[in-house]
Amino acid sequence: MQEHADGITLSANANLAVSSNVHPAVGVAVDKNGKWRRTMEDAHTFIHDFDQVPGQGYFAIFDGHAGKFAAEWCRDNMSDILAKELQEHPTMDVREVMKNAFLKTDDQLEIESKNAGARSGCTAVLSLIRLEPGNDDRKKRVLYTANVGDARSVLCRGGKAIRLTYDHKGTDQFETKRITEKGGFLLNNRVNGVLAVTRSLGDFSVKEFVVGTPFTTSIDLCDEDEFLIVACDGLWDVVSDQDAVDLVSQYIDAQEAAQKLLEHALENFSTDNTSVMIVKFPKRAE
Repeated sequence: MQEHADGITLSANANLAVSSNVHPAVGVAVDKNGKWRRTMEDAHTFIHDFDQVPGQGYFAIFDGHAGKFAAEWCRDNMSDILAKELQEHPTMDVREVMKNAFLKTDDQLEIESKNAGARSGCTAVLSLIRLEPGNDDRKKRVLYTANVGDARSVLCRGGKAIRLTYDHKGTDQFETKRITEKGGFLLNNRVNGVLAVTRSLGDFSVKEFVVGTPFTTSIDLCDEDEFLIVACDGLWDVVSDQDAVDLVSQYIDAQEAAQKLLEHALENFSTDNTSVMIVKFPKRAE
């Protein structure tokens, strides 16, 4: 495993032939959690053959706070920003491209937020599947992930949960050190006593401390990889990575799995908006 900027690279000993014509099955389940929340501030999107590239997939969840403007704007615009970055930098490490897309999204969101009189922010988790050259002229499937805040992507590999993201919270010692060195402070594990996450898109009143630079990962998918869970903290605050993987493994249908996982979070007393996306990988051709 190698460190890369604010992220890591994971490798797998697999290089199987992959069909670009088979899309992963995607299931999405969301709930406002009306007992605790008056409004729904989450947003999500997924795109097959992203940027008109066969086999390329885009999967994202944005968890808003202080309003839904930031989450919905990122849902509607971040995919275009990432596609443009990929087109303009075809030889750049994709993790760097994703980092640049996050920062450009943050910059543009600031302008749009001011125009709309909005003060909201959002966490973001984005996973991108690409077909890339492998051994013996065969294609391999590579999964890239980037996040700010505490939404997560978790991969199921051979029944084991592999977390591909990093929770940016006020309880994290490295994030606390970064913020205090810049002159900020943590009060009750909140940045300047206000925000529980330490990285986000938006939140421009504390942008000096709550940056939009994402944590990134890259992993070569192999035959042991069954599915990906992309979800906001409404799930992860009450369900562990492995418990989520164990539950989803019981269901073949992606939509049923997403619904059951959402219900499990609510039954375990989640008090937040909750969004769950399940991405079931197609089997590879030998």
